[in-house]
Amino acid sequence: MADFHQEGIITTLHSLYEAFDTEEYLVNLERKLEEYSHHINISLLLPSLYSEVEEGDVLNNILRHIEQVNYIHSIVVALGGTSEKSEFKKTKDFFSRLKTSDRDVKIVWVEGPRIRNIFRKIQEAEISIGVKGKGQSVWIALGYMFAKEDSDVIALHDCDIQTYDRILLGRLIDPTANPNNDFEFCKGYYTRISPTERAMKGRVTRLLVTPFADTMTRITRNMGLPELSRFFSYHRTFNYPLAGEFSLTARLARNINIAYDWGLEVSTLSEVFKRVMPQKIAQIDLTPNYEHKHQDISLEEPQKGLHRMVMDIVKFYLNYARSHGLPLDDAFVDMISQTYYETALSFIKSYSDDSEVNDLFYDRYNEELMTKHFRGFLWDAWKQIKNAHSSTLIPSWNRVLYGIPGIYAQIIEAVEEDNQ
Repeated sequence: MADFHQEGIITTLHSLYEAFDTEEYLVNLERKLEEYSHHINISLLLPSLYSEVEEGDVLNNILRHIEQVNYIHSIVVALGGTSEKSEFKKTKDFFSRLKTSDRDVKIVWVEGPRIRNIFRKIQEAEISIGVKGKGQSVWIALGYMFAKEDSDVIALHDCDIQTYDRILLGRLIDPTANPNNDFEFCKGYYTRISPTERAMKGRVTRLLVTPFADTMTRITRNMGLPELSRFFSYHRTFNYPLAGEFSLTARLARNINIAYDWGLEVSTLSEVFKRVMPQKIAQIDLTPNYEHKHQDISLEEPQKGLHRMVMDIVKFYLNYARSHGLPLDDAFVDMISQTYYETALSFIKSYSDDSEVNDLFYDRYNEELMTKHFRGFLWDAWKQIKNAHSSTLIPSWNRVLYGIPGIYAQIIEAVEEDNQ
């Protein structure tokens, strides 16, 4: 259970309820959400790969919990990872158990022929649709939700959460659904400890994002770039910036650009930074511990696993920095990489001490080795983008509408025909 400490930039909502009766807390939480649902429409967006449907066990548990709640107005599943009609049908049948007389469920078949045709029409208007992946799937599913015009608050979470329960779902939604809070965006966070290994997880957050954001905060502040320093300090404030769980108002969601690669989570935080005052942003502790499917580092395959994740995140941060006034060249990026590495080593010392006092296993040598790899990935990311001027962001749906005024009707038609 976290304490009541506040960083001061955004509001942190702690898991103080854990000191009391959690069953009573869940009853009160869901009662509040059901009351809110009488006045606003709460929607749930689930980006899912077909492999997660096929494996079944984890996703079955998630659906079992969602089935028991009454405050969700609609559920949209962004299905990726298959172009086979039989697999789409299996997915539709799999999620159909969530449908009730008061709750609609739709599958957006991202790689199906109708949605691919929508993508072609958007590209013909010279609007980027990105490439296949979670970001593109989330983006097109949001387009469908906006076209339907029946969502006021949208929550999103991944479909590989092994420790999923109704408290996690309710707490994710509560801050943005509660009219008394006035939050427009809420990011989830959680402890990442493997119960089987008794070890810290969340490697990319711990060893890359946190020390990198810390490094860039100091560098930009010393260079007299206060806005960039505030930007990186803001990212540093989030306890788990790479968490795949967040909720936001539909009004905000219509205006944000979406990254189509592994930079989705940090780019979403960046879009919120540009559009929302800090008083309307929160992060919430969702669960005592969180487990999901882990990625391998894939040293020799830069398009896979943690290798690609780190590269995409670094590329986003470096592109953002130079587009907001930080002049980058080889020497400067080399300085950033070396400073990042030294900063990360100091964090590793802290992680090691924290693990020891909590009787956790901590492989300090392997953590330092991984950080050394991340430093190399940082340089590789820079080499890929230093002469490139393209963005990994897909434009917001408000911008798409300017180019293709009738696109919403076409998206509704495509999704509805797929789901017949």
